[in-house]
Amino acid sequence: MSSKTLTAAIAAILFMTAGCSFIPEYRQPDLPVETTWSGRADQTDSSAAKAENDGQTALASDIAWQDYFGSETLKQLIQLTLDNNRDLRVAVLTIEKARAAYRIQRADSLPVISAGAGVSRQGVAEDNSSTGAAYTSDTTMTANLGVTAYELDFFGRVRSLNQAALETYLATEEAALNTRIVLIGQTADAYMTLLADRKLLELSQSTFQAQKETYEVIKSQFEVGSATQLDLAQAATSVESARVSIAQYTRLAAQAENAVTLLAGTSVNSLLNSGETIDDIRFMDSLPAGLPSRVLLARPDIRSAEHQLKSANADIGAARAALYPSISLTGSMGFASQSLTSLFDVSDSLAWSFAPSLTIPIFNRDGLNASLEAAKISEKIAVASYEGTVQTAFREVADQLAARKTYQDQLKAQNALVDATQASYTLSRARYENGVDDFLTVLDSQRALFSAQQGAITVRQSYLSNLVNLYKVLGGGQI
Repeated sequence: MSSKTLTAAIAAILFMTAGCSFIPEYRQPDLPVETTWSGRADQTDSSAAKAENDGQTALASDIAWQDYFGSETLKQLIQLTLDNNRDLRVAVLTIEKARAAYRIQRADSLPVISAGAGVSRQGVAEDNSSTGAAYTSDTTMTANLGVTAYELDFFGRVRSLNQAALETYLATEEAALNTRIVLIGQTADAYMTLLADRKLLELSQSTFQAQKETYEVIKSQFEVGSATQLDLAQAATSVESARVSIAQYTRLAAQAENAVTLLAGTSVNSLLNSGETIDDIRFMDSLPAGLPSRVLLARPDIRSAEHQLKSANADIGAARAALYPSISLTGSMGFASQSLTSLFDVSDSLAWSFAPSLTIPIFNRDGLNASLEAAKISEKIAVASYEGTVQTAFREVADQLAARKTYQDQLKAQNALVDATQASYTLSRARYENGVDDFLTVLDSQRALFSAQQGAITVRQSYLSNLVNLYKVLGGGQI
């Protein structure tokens, strides 16, 4: 075979492999949600409204988490989580696995060419010899290049599988990115919970100390006959109630610290003892929400779902192509000679073989049609999954937007309640000491004040948690 003939054969093979594709044309499903965030409690947010009206692209996904969180301690905790968390490690390793699977599938679109060389010599026994005498055959040397069962991709089956593997790999990348965002939010939330529990523990301890001092005063008064046994019993109940709260928040603070440590994947005692309180925590003041179509499509979980949909779409193409004949090529070209000196003599030693094979599905068409139907159903499932992911994301954002403004109002009202109950307690205590009211009024005021102070801490924690979750559901934290 001349070099021109060989070149022409290779060109013909490459031309034939650039065949058609049965992958359906992909069309992104319409977003099954409203075009605006309905019922937003912060619709008058001037910065977000201006950004939307001016057509700016500012979104939470454009804001790095290092810029959003103002606490240096929290920043260090988040970085430790991203460096050490085992869930994120699994996600990254899953990416590597998907990348390897894609490379394996992509390799099927190229011919497998292997080189070989060998030497053969055979001794023939007398009983098997056609001449009636034993003899040794001549030495034969070979060197060749071969193509092993290379499928000509006329109908795009291999390319469809390659595209499906690529989309699966891309979906895995997006899933890992979503894991990263979730971990950032979880770390911030766990830290807020820890600071809130510590503040509640501190409040319980100071309340216990104050009520214990009150109990000692009432006990002294009871011993001289100026206080009743009922007053003493009521003072004792306040002391024990505060003691219960101390035990409760000691436990919750320890558990919250364990949660932060687990997320960080390493010891964080030095960071958690920085002295920072929940009142010190600050986040970025304005967080643009944008429009649903821009916000939702920036979320990695939605992008991952869309890649899965594209993968299912490509699987349909592969299933359709399997219904058509497939042609495989097996061949080799090389040299064979009984002498090493003449092994590469083209005129005398050139040897080649060419063995194409055609496979036509006949009796297994029912199974192949069933596979095609299964691929179509899988694609419909992927569409429903994508739409469900979008709807869930829309609700998550809408819920957090609705909560943002109301939490601000609630926190202001709760702080005002603390001030009012503090004044009520001070007044009732003075009236009791002047003999105007009984101790039960003081006790009720103490309980109301303690409850209002607890509520203020809890509402602030919820407000900060809302800001963390809003940043997360808007797709922030990707950098």
